[in-house]
Amino acid sequence: MPIIKSAKKALRQNIRRRKTNLKRKTELKSVIKEYKKIVGAGDKEKAKENLSQVYKKLDKAAKVNLIKKNKAARLKSRLSKLLK
Repeated sequence: MPIIKSAKKALRQNIRRRKTNLKRKTELKSVIKEYKKIVGAGDKEKAKENLSQVYKKLDKAAKVNLIKKNKAARLKSRLSKLLK
């Protein structure tokens, strides 16, 4: 456990950030999973609508450094490839 006041504050910040990061990451994974499920079912119209949501989540995650920029681009490419 931290003893110094600044270390205590850093620990509090770390815990808070970890919660938000985990929440964002699980949301991202669930959106991707849902999209893959829709594509697997063969519903192209619904998949196209859902793809924009997936792109939005990926771009936001890359923007806040939750994932790297290239990973977001790679995932977007692979997910759009599934639709075709």
